[in-house]
Amino acid sequence: MGDMPSPARTEGERPGRRPPLLRFTLVEAGVDRTRAQFAEDVREGLRASPKRLSCRFFYDAEGSRLFEAICRLPEYYPFRAEREILARHARDIVARCDLPTDLVELGSGSAEKTRHLIEALLAAQGALTYVPIDISPTALEASARGMLAELPSLRVVGVAGEYHDGLRHLPGCATGRRLFCWLGSNIGNLERGAAKGFVRHLAARMTPGDLLLLGVDLRKDASVVQPAYDDSQGVTARFNKNLLARINRELGGEFALDAFSHRARYLEDEGRVAVHLVSERRQTVRVRTLGVTVQLEEGEPIHTESSIKYSPEEIEALADHADLSIDAVWHDSDERFAEVLLRPAL
Repeated sequence: MGDMPSPARTEGERPGRRPPLLRFTLVEAGVDRTRAQFAEDVREGLRASPKRLSCRFFYDAEGSRLFEAICRLPEYYPFRAEREILARHARDIVARCDLPTDLVELGSGSAEKTRHLIEALLAAQGALTYVPIDISPTALEASARGMLAELPSLRVVGVAGEYHDGLRHLPGCATGRRLFCWLGSNIGNLERGAAKGFVRHLAARMTPGDLLLLGVDLRKDASVVQPAYDDSQGVTARFNKNLLARINRELGGEFALDAFSHRARYLEDEGRVAVHLVSERRQTVRVRTLGVTVQLEEGEPIHTESSIKYSPEEIEALADHADLSIDAVWHDSDERFAEVLLRPAL
C-alpha cells in the first residue's frame, strides 16, 4: 500500500451537479483506457501462474473509503509518519525550491498531506498552480473544492489519468519550474527494477530548477511493518478482498469473498511486504464479462500487492540510476519514513 487516502480511484465517474469550481480546470488523460486496462489486467492475472491482480485497481469508491480507514489505524504508521514530516518541514522544503514554482503531484488523492506544501508555497510566493494527477475526475474535484474555497491564490489544474498519461500532458499544465511530489511511499508498490525505471523516466522530464520530493518507507523491524499490513481490526483484509468485490461488480465476477483469506508477510531480507488473497477451498469461479473460468486449489494464493521498503543506500542507488542528486532528507521522529528531495545532477 501507498499511504495517501484515495490515491487512485478508478471508477472514472464525472462530478455530480454541483456549482462549477472557479480556478479549477480538468484535463482528461486516458480515464476510459484505464477501465479497459482493468479488464485486461484481470484476464491476464487470473490466467497467469502464479495468479496475480494489480494493486493499481484497489481504489474504487469502496476501496478508497477502506484505505482512508486504514490510514487512521494505530498500526498503520506510514501515513502519520509522513504527515509529521510535512507538517514540520514544509517550509524547509520550500526554502530549497527555486521560486516561483508549480506543484505537480503524482497520485494526489485527497491531497490531505500535500496541503502543508501548498500552504507553504503560497506563503513564500503568493500564488500557486497545483497540478494533481489522479485517475479519478471525482477525486480531483473533491480535493480541489475545499482548498479553493479557503485559498484564494491557488489555481488547480487536475489531470485525470495514469502517471504516464498525466506526465505527457504536463507541458500544457505546468509551464514554469516545478516541484514534483510522489508521496505516500507509492514508489513501494513498484518492484525495485520498475521503480528505478519510472524515476528515471520522471527525471528525464525534469529541467534545471525542477525538484522531486519522494516519500519513501524505510526498512525496519518486522514487528513494526507486519501489523501495518494485517491490522487487528481486519480493515486491511476487507480492503484486499474488495478487489474481488470490484471484479464482481464491474466484470460480472462470481467470487465468494468468504472463500478467501488475507495474507500479508514481511520478507525482511528482501525489504518487501508480499500481500495475497488465499483460496480457502478448491473452487471454480467465473468472470462472466471476460468469459474467464478460474480454477483455484485450496491454499492457492493470488498476489495482489508488494510494498517495498528502502535503505538509505538503496535510495541513493535509485537516485544515481536516474541521474538525480539528493538535495536533502527529512525523517519522522521515529525514523521510520523519509522525505527525500532530489534535483537533476549537474
